[in-house]
Amino acid sequence: MPVTPSYRQYVLDQLGPAVPDLSARGMFGGVGLYAGNLFFSLIDDDVLYFKVDSENRPAFEARGMGPFMPFGPGKEVMQYYEVPGDVLEDGELLGAWALAAIGVARRARFRKAAAKKRSGRKK
Repeated sequence: MPVTPSYRQYVLDQLGPAVPDLSARGMFGGVGLYAGNLFFSLIDDDVLYFKVDSENRPAFEARGMGPFMPFGPGKEVMQYYEVPGDVLEDGELLGAWALAAIGVARRARFRKAAAKKRSGRKK
């Protein structure tokens, strides 16, 4: 779904102070957010989602937040969870949650590289 320019800018303004080398790229009607070359977040239909794994998912679930489902309920679930509104509005808290999501992206990249190395493939 589309992302309004004002929401995109709001999210970038909120994340900017905490996220190093923040950039946004359009993707499939949404927006992908990067810290350097690490894809850690996405915006779809004016909703912000952060990348999750077993380390940070409980914080989202404790607040009743669910996963990004690009094809609707009952279909594919992605490892990105909706950021609670109060977190988005609190710059300091948002920064901590964003850094945790960047850590998830970093770990995922490391696991992928290690798997390629084990299989004998080079990137």
